[in-house]
Amino acid sequence: MDQAARRAAITAEIVSRTGIDDAMIKALVHGFYTRVRADEVLGPIFAEHITEWGPHLSRMCAFWSSVTLLTGSYHGRPMPAHMPLPIDGSHFDRWLSIFEKTAHQLCPPQAAEVFIDRAKRIAQSLELGVAMHHGVMLGLGERYSRAEPS
Repeated sequence: MDQAARRAAITAEIVSRTGIDDAMIKALVHGFYTRVRADEVLGPIFAEHITEWGPHLSRMCAFWSSVTLLTGSYHGRPMPAHMPLPIDGSHFDRWLSIFEKTAHQLCPPQAAEVFIDRAKRIAQSLELGVAMHHGVMLGLGERYSRAEPS
């Protein structure tokens, strides 16, 4: 079996087991970012860095399609985009909390579990990258906290 056929078989199994499809991904992404934009902590950070929401939402749908269904439709680099942001572990916790609530409300349990598992891994990876960008090497179980200017 070639790589494309193997990927298609894995994607079909995921869809069959979880019900995740493009429509569910779109509903989750749009629902999540509606909540993030209204959030008192995360909203202003996103507003400062995203002016065109249509393309961002399309990119995030492609991202989640790649992450959950292995479609390969996302070709971006999320780490460099997040490294200079004024964020730390508390922001990732808040992001994850909103994401989990949205996934549980909009997706069947099996799909929510897949989305949340991937989101946790992504948040952890991005937090490590942001910390390293700021010269902080986190140990196992440590969290990144930005030093506030004096």
